[in-house]
Amino acid sequence: MPGARRATARDVAARARVSVGTVSKAFSGRGAVSDATRRRIMDVAAELGYDGGARLGGSDEPRARTVGLITSDRFGRLTVPVLLGAIETLAEQEIALIVCDGRGDPIREQHFIETLLRRHVDGILVTGTGISSRNSIGRDLSVPVVYALSWSRDPSDFSVIPDDAAGAAAVAQHLIDTGRRKIAFASGPSAIQDSAPARLAAITRVLEANSLALAHEPLYGEWTESWGRQAAAQILASGREVDAIICGNDQLARGCVETLRDKGVQVPRDVAVVGFDNWDVMVEATRPQLSTVELNLGAVGHVAARELLNAIGGRPPSPGIERLPTRVVPRGSSAVM
Repeated sequence: MPGARRATARDVAARARVSVGTVSKAFSGRGAVSDATRRRIMDVAAELGYDGGARLGGSDEPRARTVGLITSDRFGRLTVPVLLGAIETLAEQEIALIVCDGRGDPIREQHFIETLLRRHVDGILVTGTGISSRNSIGRDLSVPVVYALSWSRDPSDFSVIPDDAAGAAAVAQHLIDTGRRKIAFASGPSAIQDSAPARLAAITRVLEANSLALAHEPLYGEWTESWGRQAAAQILASGREVDAIICGNDQLARGCVETLRDKGVQVPRDVAVVGFDNWDVMVEATRPQLSTVELNLGAVGHVAARELLNAIGGRPPSPGIERLPTRVVPRGSSAVM
């Protein structure tokens, strides 16, 4: 009948007693849908005259060649290079990016998820404040989702992160190779969901393989220069002999170097200091220049965007966590003794 409303995915979902996301999966071939459910959806779609080939999320609008990004870091030190890597990859396919500031608030994130789906985005990237786990934004969405930097706790999701545990192991070996034997570890928060426990375990394995142990109990605080200064002061006040400090980020490392210098301890002659992130601002502001671990965050963004594009094209990645290589960048703060 002329002027009658055309059927949508929501109509099909209601009649077939499934979610809109399941309807989308049945038409796109992405995600797990049983044969019986798929047949039921297709039968209902044929009955209603619905063709899901060019529609998304219950709308009759064509795909907009856009991807949504939900971040809890606002454009912080770690998110920016991930974002730039993703933008470069998406731009090659003329895909636009819509950035949403979730601030780590599940209510805000849900609002943005709904907004992005109403805008008919083709997929969603999710990033976090650091290399840590986070809750999934949901399994039953009508578009594919990829997590970058922070990994999803849902094993059915796909996440891309730096292999910073391998970086921590490489740092420990670098210090041993340059003659250090009394190594300490200072980090940000010690939450089990964050990177600190994995880094500490990796460092400990390397030390044990060389018949060594940490020279000072691990120190945990904030991701700030101020805490780096406090951590170095605590190590010195303990009276324990330490000839190297591995720091959880470059800000901590810079703070450590400042306190050591102020206390008359020469870096690297007396104590070597190594950070994480390879943040040029911190590296160049530290004297001597800071040795650190390059996390290849741009590559994290590139791989996340590439896998999201593959998923949009019907080739979803295998569930789980993909860890990208990291590397030690030696500079003056850990020079050979």
